[in-house]
Amino acid sequence: MHIKKNFVLGIALATAVAIGYVPSFDAAAADNKKDPVAEKHKKRKTQLLSPTVGKKVTRAFEAFSENNDIPAAIEILLDVKKKASKSYDKAYIDRFLGNMYALQEGQAGKAVELLKAAVAPDILNTAEQAQTLRLLADLQMQTEKYADAIASYDAWMEFTGKEETAVYLRKAQAYYQIGRFSDMIAPIDRAIAVSEKPEKNAYVLKLSSYYEQKDFKSSVRVLEQLVNIFPEDKRWWAQLGMFYMMVDEYEKALSTMELAYKQNYLEKPNEIKALAQLYATNGMPYKSAQIQEKYLSSGLLEKDEQSLSVLANTWHSAKEIKKAAEYYQAVAELTGDPSYWRKLANLHLQSQAYGDAAVAYEKALELGAKNPGRIYMSLVEAYLYKGDYRKAYASVLKAKEYPKTKKSATSWTAYIREKAGRNGVKL
Repeated sequence: MHIKKNFVLGIALATAVAIGYVPSFDAAAADNKKDPVAEKHKKRKTQLLSPTVGKKVTRAFEAFSENNDIPAAIEILLDVKKKASKSYDKAYIDRFLGNMYALQEGQAGKAVELLKAAVAPDILNTAEQAQTLRLLADLQMQTEKYADAIASYDAWMEFTGKEETAVYLRKAQAYYQIGRFSDMIAPIDRAIAVSEKPEKNAYVLKLSSYYEQKDFKSSVRVLEQLVNIFPEDKRWWAQLGMFYMMVDEYEKALSTMELAYKQNYLEKPNEIKALAQLYATNGMPYKSAQIQEKYLSSGLLEKDEQSLSVLANTWHSAKEIKKAAEYYQAVAELTGDPSYWRKLANLHLQSQAYGDAAVAYEKALELGAKNPGRIYMSLVEAYLYKGDYRKAYASVLKAKEYPKTKKSATSWTAYIREKAGRNGVKL
């Protein structure tokens, strides 16, 4: 699972909030008094831009907000940055520039460097520092600097004293991207704990973490939660059933998949095959074969070698010999594989359809089946019971040509001669 998040919209909103109050510095300070984050930092000194810098920053803001002229705003800010000497002025301009570059395609890397420079001296006003740390973390995620993003999200939480579901989930995503799957669990659990309502993405990320760690038992526990909390989402039912199979809990797997099937939640070929396999594994081959046959007929399951041969075997297990023979013939004709013709012949012999058995054995020999001597011996039996003594005799003579069947074929020769003679057939 490849997990990325597009932060462009979030960046645009953060920019509007972050620089929207540039012309009114006193109002910004007043707003900070009402901010719970500001309360945490109430001893933090309120900074103001130098008058000359403030005027030029206001011009840059107007270029951006009134005309959407980002290049003009950047040009003004770069010019004033050269002349700025006060630490707060520099940090504020870097922050403003970082916001502007973040809104330009392909400039996220430059925005990250500017925002890092802005927060490094920890001199921005409370709301400015908080907003910049958050935007920096989001941009680091966008630019695939995942370890840096984790550090920035942690810095934002430490600075603000806030816990947000979205931030914890982005941390988990970052851990996923750098392959630290076990480290995903702690932020995911916090995301679940602080969320006001069940957060599906948290459980999906948790499932991804355990799956990547090959901890399938824990994966099952998460899938059970997904099914219980989001029962209307059909994809989790099938996945839970399959994961039960992976941990050898076949009865639970069957009950889960059967319930999903009754609710019409199973739509994919592999899901139907899994249900059929579970019926067979749990001693219900007839139900398994019925399911397979239904979806072969509907076209959901492809009529290929695997599907046809599995269905033939399943009908055989259910002791439905005619049905099994029907599908062995289908797969034999589809593939031209002599082993299927031989299996078909054995079934016909078992059901006393001796003529059909002989035809299938002959076809297996024609296609180059292995162990031809044994097939000739089977042909002897088929022709003998069919009453075709000449062909039975010809088959036993062929069987005598193979070392593994020579002895048994020799013992049958005299019996076939005697049987033919009693029935008035000259060999």
